[in-house]
Amino acid sequence: MGGKSATKAAYFEKLKNLLQEYSSVFIVGVDNVSSQQMHEIRLSLRGEGVVLMGKNTMVRRALKGFINDNPEYERLLPFVKGNVGFIFTNADLKETRTKILSNRVAAPARAGAVAPLDVWVPAGNTGMEPGKTSFFQALGVPTKIARGTIEITTDLKLVEAGGKVGASEATLLNMLNISPFTYGMSIAQIYQDGQTFGSEILDIEESQLLKAFNTAVTTITAISLATGIPTLPSVMHSLVNSYKNVLAVAVETEYSWPEIEELKDRIANPDAYASAAPAAAAAAATSDAPAAEEKEEEAEESDDDMGFGLFD
Repeated sequence: MGGKSATKAAYFEKLKNLLQEYSSVFIVGVDNVSSQQMHEIRLSLRGEGVVLMGKNTMVRRALKGFINDNPEYERLLPFVKGNVGFIFTNADLKETRTKILSNRVAAPARAGAVAPLDVWVPAGNTGMEPGKTSFFQALGVPTKIARGTIEITTDLKLVEAGGKVGASEATLLNMLNISPFTYGMSIAQIYQDGQTFGSEILDIEESQLLKAFNTAVTTITAISLATGIPTLPSVMHSLVNSYKNVLAVAVETEYSWPEIEELKDRIANPDAYASAAPAAAAAAATSDAPAAEEKEEEAEESDDDMGFGLFD
């Protein structure tokens, strides 16, 4: 009994230290994951993360003991169910996720296993003798005899995703040397700085976040301006609108200041500024004329030569 208590205490202490040392935790499913795969995943995460396994009852008991000092650990409890483990890391979450999910191995179909995806039997020659035709017929696989062997004539969906693999289906797939499933770690949830979220959140690009942020700022600004309640995004717009109102009042009254004197003069004497505009345009055209003439002369000289010498 003393040995078990010491082992539990050591595990609790290790779990507590890891939670304090690392800011992120991957809660991973390890169904059908072999010990060799676990070893390879540990090697790929060496220096970046730590893999910790343990009985769910012991993990829950440990977490409940930590909640008084760290209430945020309670968010982990709902996900400690089934065959799960923990990967602690301070590295980039996307890169760590890639390493976790990349280690997968093909596996044959086993009777009673739940298919994670649709299983198809492809058309083609099986190389089997005609005596096994009845076995294919029992499963509804369309076949014909070609060159003394059984040939599957069309692709057939043998098992649907979510369905259980039957004994006959498993036998047929093994006879055809088809390993339809791959097994490896799956990510149930990610915990970071007191928050939990699904791994699909990591697929959101920075551009999407910026677009959503800009949309939110625009919406807040519009609501603030419409209701007259100032907010940080609307302050600049409110200042600009207020200055426009001041300009309108100044234009309609004798009130003035140096920065708007030219504006008021333009409004009072539009003809003077209208005549100045064509003169400026003409001056610009005159300055461009010599350059245009030079280009035209160069073009004429080139056309006259046509690329030939005097005595060609």
